[in-house]
Amino acid sequence: MYRLAATVFLTLGLAGQQPEIATFKTTTKLVVVDVFVRGKDGKTLGNLKKEDFTLLENGKAQQIAVFEFQRIADEAAQPAILAAAPVPAPAPAMAAPANVINVQSAGKVQYRDKRLLVLFFDFSSMQPQEQIRAQEAALKFLAEQMTPSDMVSIMTLGATVQVAQDFTADRDRLTQVIKSFQIGQASELAIEADTGDPNSGEYTGAAFIADETEFNVFNTDRKLMGLESAVRMLAPLPEKKALVYFSAGIPKTGVENHSQLEATVNAAIRANVSFYPIDARGLVALVPGGDASKASPRGSQVFTGDAITTQKTKFNDQQETLFTLADDTGGKALLDSNDLTLGIQEAHEDLGSYYVLGYYANNPVEDGKFRRVQVEVPKQLQAQLDFRNGYFAAMAFNKSTSTDRERQLQEALLLGDPVTDLPLALEINYFRLVGDHYFVPVAVKIAGSEVALSRRGAGDTTEFDFVGQVTDAKGQVKGNVRDTIKVKMGEGAAQLAGKNIQYDTGFTLSPGKYRLKFLARENQGGKMGTFETDFTIPNLNADREGLRVSSVVWSGQRQPIAEAIGAGANQKLLVNHPLVYEGQKLIPSITRALTSKQNLYVYFEVYDPARQPDTKKPHVVAVVSFYRQGRKAFESAPVELSTLSTTRQGTLPVQFQVPLNVLKPGRYTCQVNVIDEIAKKFEFLRAPLVVLP
Repeated sequence: MYRLAATVFLTLGLAGQQPEIATFKTTTKLVVVDVFVRGKDGKTLGNLKKEDFTLLENGKAQQIAVFEFQRIADEAAQPAILAAAPVPAPAPAMAAPANVINVQSAGKVQYRDKRLLVLFFDFSSMQPQEQIRAQEAALKFLAEQMTPSDMVSIMTLGATVQVAQDFTADRDRLTQVIKSFQIGQASELAIEADTGDPNSGEYTGAAFIADETEFNVFNTDRKLMGLESAVRMLAPLPEKKALVYFSAGIPKTGVENHSQLEATVNAAIRANVSFYPIDARGLVALVPGGDASKASPRGSQVFTGDAITTQKTKFNDQQETLFTLADDTGGKALLDSNDLTLGIQEAHEDLGSYYVLGYYANNPVEDGKFRRVQVEVPKQLQAQLDFRNGYFAAMAFNKSTSTDRERQLQEALLLGDPVTDLPLALEINYFRLVGDHYFVPVAVKIAGSEVALSRRGAGDTTEFDFVGQVTDAKGQVKGNVRDTIKVKMGEGAAQLAGKNIQYDTGFTLSPGKYRLKFLARENQGGKMGTFETDFTIPNLNADREGLRVSSVVWSGQRQPIAEAIGAGANQKLLVNHPLVYEGQKLIPSITRALTSKQNLYVYFEVYDPARQPDTKKPHVVAVVSFYRQGRKAFESAPVELSTLSTTRQGTLPVQFQVPLNVLKPGRYTCQVNVIDEIAKKFEFLRAPLVVLP
């Protein structure tokens, strides 16, 4: 494995590009385990005492410090017209601040003998008609199925997580909150991604419309981060909670951050929260090629049956994450049903009577490792126990030595509980080198607002640790990266919040399927971020029909290599870097959001183009077009290329530079049309772009 020099650049941060989601933490050392104890008949055994339970952590007995029995009455639902006066929520010890779940005392049972339900509306994933369906289902539950034992909270996710209503039994108040929802809010974030296949998708008569998977990557992470933030708010309450998640599915794009999904599930398990996702689309009948709400499909797939296969696969992918969230946290997913209240009823029925056991772990080491929890009762009871079987310990940073910190990074590659306190955005590209070897540049972006600084000498500095590992389909390690880089911000460090820090490295790999796990840690406060994704390096040499091209890098910035933070003496290794030209490096724009004051740089490579018999030169023509709402907004002048690279055999570099001030602010589809005039082959390379004022 050959790894090119790693570099770090300061890049321009764009306001409103990535809405910040509040994160709430609890520092209590109390470990709470909710235990459902049922007899052979399936009924709850409610007469057990503290002495009947044995609690173990990693095989060692623990002293039970908290013991409560939550007796949830099995009552019939009271319709709103027959219901008695609403039962008020327990009075808080002090006035609760807005947009939080009020907690009187962390680890103390606050809602005795109550069933805690959270109705979580993800407006960022639902179109208006789906928001209406979710709203009606919630109102129906409140009006017809809510019981006196129910305490309900309402949360929403648009740009950020909001607590619309703390836990209450006031049915009228809950109804008022849900009716106050503005239908259509945040629905512009619910982007339905195209497949990116030039032979499928909608036909507009003007252009091939690019998929918008880049935006969905970060929308997906925001959804999962929103759920993680919600369960962290609920964590101080030791009671069992059911979070009913109204969504229209979470689409897959091929570069998902698996670490964020794992972190969300683990946070829910620690907080004693089970997810009950509800697909607000209901029962959907897929029409081959799409229904009347979409333009006619392009290509031949609608005639071969591939179109419906693609549609069904995409639809199933959108539901798979919902099912995973439910299955891994002990909940249930309601999919393909028009009666959305069935999902709320599932959560309602699962929350029966249970025991709350709490203990203070006698293992003080904060190593981030998994600790197995076991709960036992006398065998003669022949009882069935349902409880979480363990948790991941916290990880301390400020008290750790340099050896501990190094071990923390290495162990973080293996831990099943990824740390996602430091948000990361990541992009992977590929370029053919020689034969079947490909250079795979990896770009990682960190928001400057998340970085802590320390005063050293005349300026502010910060330090980052980066560690990454590439494994193949068999789990064998194919590449590693490990860097520690100090960044001196100078006197302008106060403006860091408006900038991003971008780290760049690369691997040399052969064609195949791989998995990348990448960690970044800033060493002032110890914040760590994890990004884990699958990616594929195609075997371009095996493609005999199409035009052989690399991936496309879309950028808004070039920066001199001499100014690269951390490049140092390794600058010589950057000479053959595909993104380095005349001493400047192209910085990939991972989020595809640029300002109108910037230039758009487009770079890719064509391999083994056909050549003229007489001159032995290729003839490739390329042009980049911008489309908005199906109409061409701008097209660059065509570029004719006939000069191959002098350093890499059979490689024809292609690059564009387009000033974005020719475009009005808004969302665009960028499309590069590449034609090999001699071989009569072509390719369409597409990506979304947002132009900000």
